[in-house]
Amino acid sequence: MEDTAGTGGTGDLNANLGWRRTGDPKLDKAVQQWLDWDRNKWTRAQVESLVAAGRLEDLRSRLCSRMSFGTAGLRAPMGAGFNRINDLTVIQSSQGLHAYLCRCFADLGSRGVVIGYDTRGQEESGCSSQRLAKLTAAVMLSRDVPVHLFSSFVPTPYVPYAVKRLGAASGVMITASHNPKEDNGYKVYWCSGAQIASPHDKEVLRCIEEQLEPWSASCWDEELVDRSSLRTDPLTQINSCYMDDLTSLCFHRDLNSSCTLKFVHSSFHGVGHDFVQQAFRVFGFVPPVPVPEQKDPDPNFSSVRCPNPEEGESVLELSLLLAERENARIVLATDPDADRLAVAERSDERGWKVFSGNELAALLGWWMFFNWKESHPDPADTNSVYMLATTVSSKILQAFARIEGFHFEETLPGFKWIGNRIHELSKTGNRVIFAFEESIGFLCGSIVPEKDGVGAAVVVAEMAAYLQTRKLSLNQQLQNIYRTYGYHVSKTSYVTCNDPPTIQRIFSRIRNFAGDGSYPKACGGIRIVHVRDVTTGYDSSRPDLRSVLPVSRSSQMITFTLQNGVVATLRTSGTEPKIKYYTEFCAAPGDSDVAQLEVELRKVTDALLDEFLEPDKNHLIRRSV
Repeated sequence: MEDTAGTGGTGDLNANLGWRRTGDPKLDKAVQQWLDWDRNKWTRAQVESLVAAGRLEDLRSRLCSRMSFGTAGLRAPMGAGFNRINDLTVIQSSQGLHAYLCRCFADLGSRGVVIGYDTRGQEESGCSSQRLAKLTAAVMLSRDVPVHLFSSFVPTPYVPYAVKRLGAASGVMITASHNPKEDNGYKVYWCSGAQIASPHDKEVLRCIEEQLEPWSASCWDEELVDRSSLRTDPLTQINSCYMDDLTSLCFHRDLNSSCTLKFVHSSFHGVGHDFVQQAFRVFGFVPPVPVPEQKDPDPNFSSVRCPNPEEGESVLELSLLLAERENARIVLATDPDADRLAVAERSDERGWKVFSGNELAALLGWWMFFNWKESHPDPADTNSVYMLATTVSSKILQAFARIEGFHFEETLPGFKWIGNRIHELSKTGNRVIFAFEESIGFLCGSIVPEKDGVGAAVVVAEMAAYLQTRKLSLNQQLQNIYRTYGYHVSKTSYVTCNDPPTIQRIFSRIRNFAGDGSYPKACGGIRIVHVRDVTTGYDSSRPDLRSVLPVSRSSQMITFTLQNGVVATLRTSGTEPKIKYYTEFCAAPGDSDVAQLEVELRKVTDALLDEFLEPDKNHLIRRSV
């Protein structure tokens, strides 16, 4: 006889009639909770359809686990399920955030929360970033917390900028940045403007677990933002203040107005177009020529195979074609939430050069210090100057610091670590003038403790304009930098793995490569002299064998230093099902045989992939370029 839930005599199961029990009590409870709590007709229908079709594994994956904070907050596919981004999980997350903020801020009722969103959406889930932002606001307003909700989509850095500017307790940005169109996310900022990190992220998750049932019908009322006197729209004020502050990065305005360079900009179907146009005008430039097919928001990212400008020439095709038609020498591409920047330059002899994140950082780091020195001729002033980079990024800033005398520090991967370190350094009177992560995330100056593609775009434009007056291209200046500070040849890529147990197995094998607890002794026939495992806290180069960087057990990251000077890192992505690998050859200052450096680096990189990750055996999907 067919057993259906909700047919009488089953307590709370009466709330929803007629769904077929799965035979798994834990799963049945999760299904029932979902149907009891979810008021979104599209995501309710998704769960009901999966139950009716008997798709138990799909249901388990959606309903029997929850999202956790990665390097960019909560991020997951949109759709029904407790481990996906949807109305219910955003309401739950906002309730948990509210509960934690109440514990931390006695003045939450006067400081309020900033909320922003990008242009993502998914029709089949009835889910858009704007709707999720309004539901986040509804939760806060239902508890009389003031909400500074942007009335239109904004770049991600506008939220932390507004948090600091308005003195808010926290900020939430609904975005999945450059992830595939199926994804969305919930990024949380602290009162410092930096993304939340430990212990705040763990405490917020704990509070979410304690606040799973939506408090009231008000939490589902996306129109509440239009009726509540506690809601304000900070868009005009914040945009004006941000553009004013951006002028602190404008060092050569007199050159910009007469610049003959032509720029093309792609906003990758996201938020960036209007803001980059404004930033160029603020610096005195003629605005860049927009890529028409990618200028306006499109949650389907129709003209690109993936919305990530870091993928290089293959996704910049429309931008490069337009630049050739317009006789523009430089292409700038911001990702969909405009916190990251890709740059390409055309040379007469060699066609297009798409700069890596590490190469752009070398240029921007040089530029920021060059201009800082111009206005601070006293060498003693350098004592309070810092540059920061994530530990998987190029060591080029370290080479700058060694010669120029300023301070350089590394952080764990993820800009949340950089943002929090900027905040700590500012409390002791120190100043970070540049920070970056190799995945094309740059922060010029310290206007906001978050990577900023809008600011970086206009700074690159001014640098290019200045170099043109010296008859130099960006790439020529990059070679000058390498000759002065040492060639830094790097390779960054990834493999995709959709099976978490396989990832665990791969890293467990590396940690027990030559027997229990023994790491590999060589890579590609070259001796490994040091191993640092941030996941376990081990570092063979330290007298106490303990890593200086904080232990990060929620992700995998192992770094190998080889006898030939190559540094190689394997780590899991905090936002996507990828194992990333990074290799870099750091040469001493002076002319080097770059071709030979690249050959040696390629040998180590190939060995790292084949010997340690075993892509074929583990069915890993190599990056398609």
